[in-house]
Amino acid sequence: MRSTTGFILASCSVLTAVFSAGPAVWAQTAPSAAPSAGAAFEDSSNELNVEVGKAVLVDTAQPIRRVALGDGSIAMAASVSPTEIMITGKGIGSTSLIVWDIRGGRQFFTVIVRENSGAINEKLNAIRREMRKELPDQAINVSFRNSSVFLRGTVQDLTASARAVKIASTGGKVVNLLDVRVPKSDPQILLKVRFVSVDRTKALTLGVNLFDLGLGNALGGITTGQFYPPTLTGIAGGTTGAAASSSTGLGGATGTTGSAMIGTEGSIFAFLPGLNVGADIHALETTGIAEVLAEPNLLAADGKEASFLAGGQFPYPVVSGAAGGMSTVSIQFQDYGIRLNFIPTVTPRGTIRLQVAPEVSALDYSHEIQLSGFVVPAISDRKVNTEVELKDGQTFIIGGLLDKEIQDTFDKIPFIGDIPILGKLFQSEQKTKNDTELIVMVTPEIVSPIPAGTARPELNYPDPHFIPPNSNIPMHQPDAKTAENTLPASPTAIPVEKLVDSMKPEKPLVVQSSGQFGTGGGSTTTGASGGSSSGGDSSSQP
Repeated sequence: MRSTTGFILASCSVLTAVFSAGPAVWAQTAPSAAPSAGAAFEDSSNELNVEVGKAVLVDTAQPIRRVALGDGSIAMAASVSPTEIMITGKGIGSTSLIVWDIRGGRQFFTVIVRENSGAINEKLNAIRREMRKELPDQAINVSFRNSSVFLRGTVQDLTASARAVKIASTGGKVVNLLDVRVPKSDPQILLKVRFVSVDRTKALTLGVNLFDLGLGNALGGITTGQFYPPTLTGIAGGTTGAAASSSTGLGGATGTTGSAMIGTEGSIFAFLPGLNVGADIHALETTGIAEVLAEPNLLAADGKEASFLAGGQFPYPVVSGAAGGMSTVSIQFQDYGIRLNFIPTVTPRGTIRLQVAPEVSALDYSHEIQLSGFVVPAISDRKVNTEVELKDGQTFIIGGLLDKEIQDTFDKIPFIGDIPILGKLFQSEQKTKNDTELIVMVTPEIVSPIPAGTARPELNYPDPHFIPPNSNIPMHQPDAKTAENTLPASPTAIPVEKLVDSMKPEKPLVVQSSGQFGTGGGSTTTGASGGSSSGGDSSSQP
C-alpha cells in the first residue's frame, strides 16, 4: 500500500545496496537537477517503530538524494528504489533518520527499535515457568514493557519476593511491585538468670607483745611486728600500777618510767605492777560468711538488646595535675549492683542463641584506699560474658567457680624464738582460709504478653497502708477505647518497600543519668593545693 501524502510503512525482506561510513549509514540515489529558483521547501518530522530483526519500508513523494542514520548499531537504512528506503532493526534503542530529496526538502524520523515480540513472549514464558516451579501457590503476574519486567501480586514473605526478583532479572530490568503478607510479630524472649555465690572466711591470729615500764629503770618492749604492739610513752614519774586511759577505749597501764596503750582489739592485756612488766597477747579467731542470691529476669524481642541494672552509683575522686602547682579533683560515678545485658536470636533450627553478660558487684570496704582525703572502696565483682545456644526452657550453667585459698604468715624473733617452749612468747602467726563457690545459670523462654483484661500480678506488701492520694483522679485515665485511640486492623499484605522499612533498626535508646548508664561520668570538680596524684582505682574497679 502506498500513500499519496508521500510516506508508507510496510514490512519488507528485500535488501539492496547499503553504504556505511563511521557511526552513520548512508543510502544515496543518483543525482538530479538542481531545484528551480523560488521553489518552496518544507521540513517534516515522523516516528518509525520497528522490532529487532524486522524492517519497515519508507516511501517518498520525491526521488531521494541522500539518507543519514544516527546510530548504525540500532538500525540499518537501505535504498531499494529512488523513492523507497528500508529500515531494519538491529538493537534495542532509538536513533535519528534524515532523508533529503532532489528538490532540497528534508524529512526527519525518530527510529525506535523494540525487542522482538516473539523473543519477549519466550522470555516471559520461561520466567513464568520458573516462578511456578520455585514459588508454587503464589499469585505472581509477570509483564514486559520498555525493556523492563514488571512483577505484581502477593507473596508469602521477603524471601519469596527476593527469589522472584532474581528469576525475573534474567529477562531485563525488574520493577518490583509485589505485596508481601504481613508477618507475625517477633518472638519475645524472657531470660532467667540465677546467680548463686557463697564466700566463707576463717582467720586465726596468735601473738605476744612484751613491754617494760620500769623494770631496771628501763622503758621498752619486744614484738614481732605482725600485730600492733602497745604504744609506749615515757613519763617523768607516775603512780606504779595505775590504770591508763586510751583514746581508742582499749585501756592500758602506767609504770614508773612510762605508760602503755593497747594497740589492737581482741587482745589479752596483762601487767605486773610489782615488776613493771606486762604482755599484750593477741589471740583471735574470726569466721565470716557471705551469701549472694540474685535472680534477674529480663525480656527482649528477637535480635534486640536489653539491659537491666538494680543497684546504685558511688562517687570516687579522680585527681589530675594542673598548671601552677594545683591539682584538680573530679568526682565521677561508678555503677554497682546486679546487671544483666543480653541479645537473644531465634535461629532457623528452632533454638535461641544468647549473647549474655550477667554481673553482680558490691562495694568492698575491706580493700579501700584513701585519696586526697576521700575513702574509695573497692568493688567485689562477679561477671560472665559468653555466647550459648539452647532450646526454649533449657538451662545452661554458663559459669562456675570453686576457689580455696590458705594464707599462713609466721613471724619470730631470731634465736630467741627458736628456744623450746619459751620461744613461743617471741613468735606470732596469722592463718587465713578463704572458700568461694559460684554458679551462674541461664534459662531462656519464649513468652506471650498477659492478655488484655486479665488481672496483673501484684506484690504482697507487708504494710499495704500507703498514704492516700491527694486527688481522686485515677492515674491511668483516660483509658476508654474510642475510634481515635484504637489502632486499625492489621492488613493481610503490604508493599515490599513498606515491610522492609518497618524492619529497619530503631534509633538506639539513650539513657541520660548522673555518671551515665554503665560508664563513669564527671559531675563535680574542685581545686586543691599541693602535689598532684592520680588514681581512683582500687584492687578491683572503683
